[in-house]
Amino acid sequence: MSDPRILQLCRLAERFQEGCFEVDAGVAGNDEVARLAGSLGELGRTLHEGLEKVRLLARITEEINSGLLLDDVLEHVFDGFRPLIPYDRIGLSLLEDQGQTVRVRWERSELAGPPFPEGYSLTLRETSLGSLLEENRPRILNDLRAYLRERPESEATRYLVEAGIQASLTCPLRAMGYPVGFLFFSSCQVGVYREAHVDLFAQIAGQVSIILEKARLYQEIAELNHLKDRFLGVAAHDLRSPLAFLKGYLDLLREGDMGELAPAQVEAVEKMRSTCRTMLALLNDLLSLNAIASGQVRMTPRLEDPRLLLQECAAIGVMLATRKKMHLLLEAPDELPMVVCDREKMAQALNNLVSNAVKFSHPGTTVTIRAGTDQGAIWFEVADQGLGIPEHELGGLFSFLHRPSVRPTGGEMSTGLGLPIVRRILEAHGGTVRASSVPGQGSIFTVRLPLEGRLQPGVRLG
Repeated sequence: MSDPRILQLCRLAERFQEGCFEVDAGVAGNDEVARLAGSLGELGRTLHEGLEKVRLLARITEEINSGLLLDDVLEHVFDGFRPLIPYDRIGLSLLEDQGQTVRVRWERSELAGPPFPEGYSLTLRETSLGSLLEENRPRILNDLRAYLRERPESEATRYLVEAGIQASLTCPLRAMGYPVGFLFFSSCQVGVYREAHVDLFAQIAGQVSIILEKARLYQEIAELNHLKDRFLGVAAHDLRSPLAFLKGYLDLLREGDMGELAPAQVEAVEKMRSTCRTMLALLNDLLSLNAIASGQVRMTPRLEDPRLLLQECAAIGVMLATRKKMHLLLEAPDELPMVVCDREKMAQALNNLVSNAVKFSHPGTTVTIRAGTDQGAIWFEVADQGLGIPEHELGGLFSFLHRPSVRPTGGEMSTGLGLPIVRRILEAHGGTVRASSVPGQGSIFTVRLPLEGRLQPGVRLG
């Protein structure tokens, strides 16, 4: 008759196959079957511990990967890895000068202060880190004082020891096959890092490397974009003054203040004045968009009556529409809830939408401004009976570089920057703007603002 304990071990193995490792075989005795059951139980506990570490590492990696900027990612690293690695300090050093220099980029410590001076760097040949890049394996130094006695010339080790660091785990970082730097875990206790965990450390370094490189590149792009915005603002500002100066003299010529002009000269001056107006409008839009993007515009949110805002917008729209022999209608309820917004900026956004509706519509058609509330928001709508927008252009309509295929029906000037400005203003209010259109029948632009109001006084727009 077979031993019933064998059946228990078979069930235990089946549970292992199902991914359940914390199972007690419940096999008693001192014979080989009992010892086998004990070994299987120990194997189950080991597998369970390893699985939990993998799950924890995956969760931590997901949290870390949610950060975009390098400093945010590193803060996630410092807060997240405690269940896996003991440390009192984490530091990041990046390779510069084509891999010849190691510079401390970031460090966070629970000690009195960071061990290294700000901007501290060493050439790679001054350190023992070069061999780690070649081996691409973590290095454990469990007694930094002993290591410093062996290598008294190691300045970086001396900084760490003087700060109270006793043990160090160094993980080389590689991204896309190339070394990018080192991640340092440091502890105030001797002997806390074990060689048995080197594979886990290597796995952590491999995953963190890619995330850190992504964050570093994103941050570089953000900094370059900021530099671009600053350059654009300076260029637009410097160009506006000479253009205004030129337009002033052209106005004097056009008015005859500098002598009578022949008809051909009048025509030439008028073309130059028109070009100056177009360029000045473009520069003003560029400056406005740049100021919003760089956060240089301060919002002054207040509780506003949206009907008054709409009436003022409609009054300006009527003048534009009448000039083009068009009609403008305002359709809004007698009562609308008060809304928190920056009155000037919201007026700018709505006026841009109405102005666009008039520009891209034919004489004899109607532009309609509507308003209402739903789902905790107030909405404004500007509808026209104009040219419409091709469906494939709707997705990029509010982007900075979008150039629409349709053109104003009366030859009006259009810089193409009005809609990006509208989008930035609405985003700063916690709102949205969207467009729908049927080519040849017209377009509808819908603005939505949350009724609770998300702006705080003095917040920067950007």
